[in-house]
Amino acid sequence: MMNFPQIDPVIFSLGPLQVRWYGLMYVIGFLIATYLFKVLIRRGFFKVTEEKVDTLVTTMIICMFVGARLTYVFVYNWDYYSQNLSELLSVWQGGLSFHGALIGLITGGVIFARQNKISWLQVMDSVALAGTIGLFFGRMGNFINGELYGRITDHWLGVVFPGGGPLPRHPSQLYEAFLEGLVLWAILWIVLKRVKNYGIISSLFLLGYGVFRFIVEFFREPDQQLGFYFGSMTMGQILCFLMILAGVGLFFYVNKNKQKLMI
Repeated sequence: MMNFPQIDPVIFSLGPLQVRWYGLMYVIGFLIATYLFKVLIRRGFFKVTEEKVDTLVTTMIICMFVGARLTYVFVYNWDYYSQNLSELLSVWQGGLSFHGALIGLITGGVIFARQNKISWLQVMDSVALAGTIGLFFGRMGNFINGELYGRITDHWLGVVFPGGGPLPRHPSQLYEAFLEGLVLWAILWIVLKRVKNYGIISSLFLLGYGVFRFIVEFFREPDQQLGFYFGSMTMGQILCFLMILAGVGLFFYVNKNKQKLMI
């Protein structure tokens, strides 16, 4: 067991402006994604010009945050925000849903694909390859904020979080950072060498994230305002189960309607 490391979530302040570790983690993730998009373009996998990358990243940032925030507010915590409308846009306090972010990214992918007259699956495969590593930094931001911690445990990995009471809890943010960020990202890039059709990477991302997150949910504290469903399932597990089904469905669809890479 160990106490939560005393990390000030604010790196520095300039008057009313605060630069936070949580925001910096997202900036680092998007910078790495920008670089990886260009790598995919140079390899011939992502068939747009490098000048289009900034437009894609901007589109994805906007759609991701809108989807993540709206889903968190209306699906996870509407009872609270319906009484505190002034906090609807207070994303610096936390309150973003990954599954909502995914919906936003899918929407952004549709917009970018139509604007550039390329396959939507090509865009989403590229987003999965470039963006998955950002999940690592996002979860590290959650850990620094001391939020989204796990359930009470007597395991030596247990951490006493300031907002989690006096008992040690699973550092589930770190479990997610490792599995959903590093491991899943590595799997997708390894598989890329063997992929012949667009859509395979996207289907594997849905499957991989769904399975990893479903497992971690057994260690993560469920949202207090939601609790459990069907006796022991969390909302995260329900949504991940749907992701897994979508991943399986997309995998079979792609293998039936092959979109060759032609690199």
